[in-house]
Formats: sequence, structure tokens, C-alpha cells
Amino acid sequence: MKKRIAILGSTGSIGTQALKIVKEFPDKFELNLISANSNDKLLLKQAVEFQPNDVVINSEEGYKNIKKNIRGNPSIHHGAGSLCQLIENNNYDVVLIAIVGFAALLPTISAIKSNKKIALANKETLVVGGEIISSLLKKYKSTIIPVDSEHSAIFQCLQGEDINRVENIILTASGGPFRGFDLERLGSVSKKEALNHPNWSMGNKITIDSATLMNKGFELIETKWLFDVPFNKIKVLVHPESIIHSLVEFIDHSVIAQLGQPSMYIPIFYALNHPVRNKSYAPKLNLTEIGSLNFEEPNKNVFKHLNFAYEAIKAGGSYGCVLNAANEVAVDSFLREKINFLEMASIIEKSLEKITFVKNPTLEDLLEIDLKTRVFARSII
Repeated sequence: MKKRIAILGSTGSIGTQALKIVKEFPDKFELNLISANSNDKLLLKQAVEFQPNDVVINSEEGYKNIKKNIRGNPSIHHGAGSLCQLIENNNYDVVLIAIVGFAALLPTISAIKSNKKIALANKETLVVGGEIISSLLKKYKSTIIPVDSEHSAIFQCLQGEDINRVENIILTASGGPFRGFDLERLGSVSKKEALNHPNWSMGNKITIDSATLMNKGFELIETKWLFDVPFNKIKVLVHPESIIHSLVEFIDHSVIAQLGQPSMYIPIFYALNHPVRNKSYAPKLNLTEIGSLNFEEPNKNVFKHLNFAYEAIKAGGSYGCVLNAANEVAVDSFLREKINFLEMASIIEKSLEKITFVKNPTLEDLLEIDLKTRVFARSII
């Protein structure tokens, strides 16, 4: 039987690659739902080509445009509320959550409560609400298959293994475009330079997060919640070739690693097909062409975002929510060229100092804290 697929964030980097896989394997997948925030032109094109049952867009203007120009049978819906309702009321085999940022939190909760299998490509959901998500997964017996290349790698390395026999989980980082830079050089980097990632092709927000190493910081927090390990067992190594996606060291000091080309095709394909491994069209890895693999420690004195992430893991509570909201505002402001590269860290630090910490936040608390943090961060800018 074909797997019924919902792709949330279908116009982004992960979403478009997932649609490519759906198109390549029409005998395996049936696309039932696509959604986007505001890219109505691409969403309309996808809707016409794939003819899913439902199409959701957050933008009111985009909704009107799609409604006016749609051809075929898709039902068109507007807003996050409609998206959550569709997730809860339809029988999807896999919900791929590729929405960027805090906006993925509520749809993820809807998928969990309706006992869907979730292919999670969004980092911020666990950064902001890891404790709540973890509790809901246990309550509703829902499943998350990680799509991030690093967490997919860890997930694969742990198949058949006992998590209690893990000594360390080692996340690899490319180092981004500014590996080896000092603070003085970082102070003058441009938006264009920051968006020029050496290995990966991603959306603008995640590319900037990669340049600051905030992306890796978020992955540290995700690892804690996805695999239920203490923060002192989670390490980061800079690996500029981006061939080893993560490693797991066990108590007998055996290390298992997952390798592959720096392409999101493999982790997306793995998550959509799980628990079966199927033949794919992913690029093959040729180690003789690569020649050598290199590793180094990250410079936390220069890339301060990693320190924020470790503090978030230790503090718990609302710390991750403030961290994410301040970072989203800072990255957006950098992309709009209102602040320089180093000022992103400053905005985050001031927000973490200003916003009142809540030890055991409810979902309502997180929504309020997210809003307060964004207002404060914007006021600094």
C-alpha cells in the first residue's frame, strides 16, 4: 500500500526535496496535504502538479490568490488553525514537519495527539517545548523519526542498541563559512558571505544559524530530548567535509558513525520509508575521491551561540523558548541588514537576561514568553 504523506512546509528546502522523492516513487507515496507560510506562487504550482487533497497557506493574500487560480480538486485552506484541524482529522501515515521556526510547535502537537508518525525536520519545536513534546509522545504513544542529518545519523547508529550503553553522542558541524575566523573578522562579514555555506544548500534562516553555529546549538538541545541523554554526554566536533553526520560512542569505546554525501535526500528518504530501507536515487559516497576526513574542536569563545545552547540544556524550563525567539528576531534582522553578524549574539544574550525564567512552563506560558521575547528583541534593534 502507498503511504499517505502530509508535507508541512512544502515550499522550503526540505519540503521541495520531499516532493521530489514523492514524484520519483509514485508506487510508494500518495501526497495528501501540502502547506506553506506565504509562498503562494510555488504552493499553487505544487498543488496543480501533485493534486493533494488539501492545501494550506498562512498568508491571507496567498490564500485568495491560490483560491482564484487553482485547477483540479485540492481543497484550499487558510491559517494555522485549519492546518492543525486537518492533521487531527485525517489518516496520514507520515506527517513531515518541515516548517521553519516556532510556527511548527502547534502542528507537531496536533500530530502527536492524533497518534501520527512524525518525520521531524524542524529544530525549534524541541528547543522551545522539548519537555512538553516528550511528555505528549509518551502519553499518546506517537513516534518521531528525526530528519535532521545529524539526528537521523544518531537514530540509525542506535538501531538495536541500548541507550544506557552510550558513553557519548558526537554531533558533527561543518563549521560554516566562517570556520577559523576570530571575533574581529566576524564583525565585518556580510550577509552574502554568511549565506555562502561551503557544503549545504539550505534556506536562508538555517544557513545563517549554521554560520553562527546556532544550528548546532539547537541540535544539541534536540539530541537531549530525542534520545533522552544528559547534556554532558553530548559533544560537538567540527568536521569540515560534512561526510560523517554524527557518531555514537558506547561504553566499550566502540564508535559507530553514519556517513553519506552532504545531501538531505538520504535522511528525508529514510524517514519517509522507515522502518524499511528502500533503494533510492541519492548520490553515492566515494571515499577515495574524498581522500581524508578532518576534525577539530569548535571555538566557543568566538561562536557564543553554542554556549547559549548548553545553558539551555542545563537550565531547562523557558530558557529554550527565549533563546529561539530572540534568535529568530536576530537572524531576521541580520538578513534585513539592520544589524551586523556579532550583534545577533548580543540580542540573544540581552533577551535571556531580561525575560523572566519559568521553571515548568505550560504551552500557554511558552506562547506568551515567545511573544514577549520577540517584542523585547525588536525593541533592542
